[in-house]
Amino acid sequence: MDWIVLTVFFIILGISAILIIGTLVSLPQVGDERKNLIKMKSQSYTFAVAMGYVLIQLFKNIYNGSYEGINPFTFLITISIIYLISLLFFRKKYGS
Repeated sequence: MDWIVLTVFFIILGISAILIIGTLVSLPQVGDERKNLIKMKSQSYTFAVAMGYVLIQLFKNIYNGSYEGINPFTFLITISIIYLISLLFFRKKYGS
């Protein structure tokens, strides 16, 4: 049963990585400034979401008195999907 979960995790992670790489490659080739702006905005938005999630989990654990960690697999998949969505959003907003 555990190998099924790991297989699904790696499939989803691989698909996310392929989509992120494909989106970065297909950014407009017009100028470096626009491409850098799109990447910088999506990275900063994803970082803000990740830090917000970590802070929420930290305060939740302090309030409940339990010290359970964040599942790194789901955290990595969630952050990569958020990065992909923000990259596509800013590409559409600032791209051609």
